[in-house]
Amino acid sequence: MNTLTSPRVSDLLTALHREAETSDRAHVAEMQAKIAAPGASIEGLVADLLADERADYRAAYRDRADNSLAVSPDYGRFLYAIARARGATMVVEFGTSMGISTIYLAAALRDNGGGQLIGSEMEPAKVTRARANLDEAGLADLVEIRAGDALETLKDLGGDVDLLLVDGAFSLYLQVLKLVEPRLKPGAVILGENAFEPGYQSYVSVPANGYVSFALPDAGRGNAFTVKVS
Repeated sequence: MNTLTSPRVSDLLTALHREAETSDRAHVAEMQAKIAAPGASIEGLVADLLADERADYRAAYRDRADNSLAVSPDYGRFLYAIARARGATMVVEFGTSMGISTIYLAAALRDNGGGQLIGSEMEPAKVTRARANLDEAGLADLVEIRAGDALETLKDLGGDVDLLLVDGAFSLYLQVLKLVEPRLKPGAVILGENAFEPGYQSYVSVPANGYVSFALPDAGRGNAFTVKVS
């Protein structure tokens, strides 16, 4: 048995995923309806979302404050596996939300022998909920969730980073990556959940920037797997 499969953690994750599915059902249906509308496309929807965020990403994110916007159970296990394979002891997460992805990553840290996860979350209510979930999972001692704008909260990390998960406001992906970039260890993994922002995609695709990156086969979700190679 590992931490991820211990009853305390696995039972909590099952309940949290069920809750997230319920809380996000209306939001997912709305997105699907927009894509299915005559003349619409995923690309058009993404462009609209990015335009809203660039106008005021704080307001755009606040509109989704009641949504979990959680990773799927499969992607959560992928996060755990990557953190274990990397032997990660320092993880940074942009976009903690209710803490579901955080639990998967913190479980990996526990099974790697310990470490630290620094998360950033803009919505105060989500910060409170995420901290409570981590307490319930028995993983709170490994995690520091910083409340506020990631462009401020992630300036000082105090150590070098093995794994970075970017899963917050889409329009900030590149800015967050560049903010954390000086702390990325050689071989560090960067996971972009819904990494649709063209600037981010272009940046990690240019070898001169020191990355190798490719899209994951994830049915159009836009998830990118990137490694810092130099």
